[in-house]
Amino acid sequence: MRSDTFYMHRALDQARMGLEAGEVPVGAVVVEPSGEIVGASFNAPVSCHDPSGHAEVRALRDAATHLGNYRLDSCTLFVTLEPCMMCAGAIIHARVARVVYGAAEPKSGMVESRANLFAQPWFNHRVQVEGGLLATRATRLLQAFFAARRD
Repeated sequence: MRSDTFYMHRALDQARMGLEAGEVPVGAVVVEPSGEIVGASFNAPVSCHDPSGHAEVRALRDAATHLGNYRLDSCTLFVTLEPCMMCAGAIIHARVARVVYGAAEPKSGMVESRANLFAQPWFNHRVQVEGGLLATRATRLLQAFFAARRD
């Protein structure tokens, strides 16, 4: 069985693809318990003209299409940045079993930074969450993107 680090590297690969496309470099992959990556994507709200075009949502859509089911209840989502409110909601509604993220998002993160949406008692689904995996690498990609935009 491959490690969480392996899958986070695949999410970082997706983030680099987003960077090359001129999008904020956030990447995500969805993994089945067998270890198969069933969904993958990067941020693309600008190029897709889609306000919901975050890496997590796009990877969830890819996985749901691949599996033929919107419920991803046995899957793990690896994402390079702490999910926002929209993405956390999509993760809960897809019934993802586990989320592993890289860097914290101090402005809009909904796991540790601004709130913990996953811990709210009114949801009928609980998501196991772990943060900080390869956070430095994810942060460096984001810093490079924003530094280039300021130049």
